[in-house]
Order: sequence, then structure tokens, then C-alpha cells
Amino acid sequence: MSYVAGQSHETDPRWTAVDNYSFSHLHPQSSTSPTNDALDVALANSQKHGLPNIAVSRSQGKFLMLQAQLLRAQHVLEVGTLGGYSSIWLASASPNIRLTTVEVNERHAAVAQENLAVAGVADRVEVIVGPGADVLPKLVDEVQSGTRGKFDLVFIDADKENNWAYVDHALRMCVQGACIIVDNVVRKGTLAHSDTTDSRILGARKVVEEVGKDERLDGVVLQTVGEKNYDGFLIAIVK
Repeated sequence: MSYVAGQSHETDPRWTAVDNYSFSHLHPQSSTSPTNDALDVALANSQKHGLPNIAVSRSQGKFLMLQAQLLRAQHVLEVGTLGGYSSIWLASASPNIRLTTVEVNERHAAVAQENLAVAGVADRVEVIVGPGADVLPKLVDEVQSGTRGKFDLVFIDADKENNWAYVDHALRMCVQGACIIVDNVVRKGTLAHSDTTDSRILGARKVVEEVGKDERLDGVVLQTVGEKNYDGFLIAIVK
């Protein structure tokens, strides 16, 4: 494993090689959606505008799309849009899918809109600008009043301190059997550090512990390695 000065990613050439090999065969250029060209444009445009390099990897993006397809999801909620890379994957699951994505940073949201348009999925995506803590309660009111459909899939990849708050809000907007995925909970293994003072790790520990205590949910943490990092996600099903 190696580290690069100024970079928080932990890398291993074996992880990257497997991602490169498998993705090239399982998501070929000519016959897949979203196209690799659109994905590359989204990453390049995000980099050009100075967005942090913290989007999901290619393989993780396709995993999200496949989850949406397995669930036959019609309504998807994403908390943490960034440059719209994961949004493109989710919106590509079906022509009929509708994605609501929440982004706190207005500039990031504008870049995401550009990237979604290039990918040809902007008409399936509603980008809402604002802090998740403010936006999600309003979405709850809309869902519970019947003016917005319930969600089949929720992907949370935002400020880690509020992981559990976002899950708790999402629970009031999901159909039975919905899937909630919380990204970046393993944090290079520091999830298991009970003596931490890092607020992001504490947020990851809180969501794991709260999901475990909540009778509305059944979940598991899966550790992952790949071209970007050693990390992992929590995946939970709404009972």
C-alpha cells in the first residue's frame, strides 16, 4: 500500500489493476450507458472547476446503478451531489427513474447540472441546493402529504457527521423494502477505533450503531478496496 503527499487516499496497485481490468470488460465503451465518454467529461469538468476528488469510483458507480435496477427503483434520493458523477450512474438505471439529489454547495450543484446535461440525464434529475439538515425535513413533508413519491433507494454521501440524521429522515420517506446506502463508513479501518475524536469517524460509528438498534432496519457494513481507497459502505433494508 502507498500514500501520496497531500492525498488522503490509500492505494495499492493490485486494487487499481483489478478495477481497470474488470471495468473495461464489464462496462465496454460501445454498448453501455452511461457512456465512458460522458463519465470522463464529468470528472474532467469537475476537476476543471476545482471540486474535490471524492466521487465514487467507476465500479462503485456501476454498483449503485445495478442496485437501482435490482430494486426496479422509480424514485431515488441522493444526499451529496458533488459534481453529479454518482448522480449520472443512478439516473442511467432506467429512462423512467427520477432522482432527487441534495447538494449544500451552490457551485458544486451548478457543475453537476452541466455534467448531467452532457450525460443526457438532466431531465431525470432534480438538484436541490441547500444543507441536507434543512432540505430533508421539507422532503419528508412533501412525501407524507403525497406531493412527492416515496423513495425506493437512498444513497448518502455527504457530511459524515450527519449520517444518522439523514438516514432517520430517509426512513420516513421510503417504501417497505427500500435500500439505504451510506458511503465512506469504514474510513481505512478507523471505524473500529472507539477512542477517536475525529467527527467523521464518530459520525460513521453513530450510523452503524443506530442502524443496529433500529427495528425498522436490517443492515451490514461491507469493506471495499479499489482504485481510490480502502473504505466501505453500510447497506440497510427498510423492513
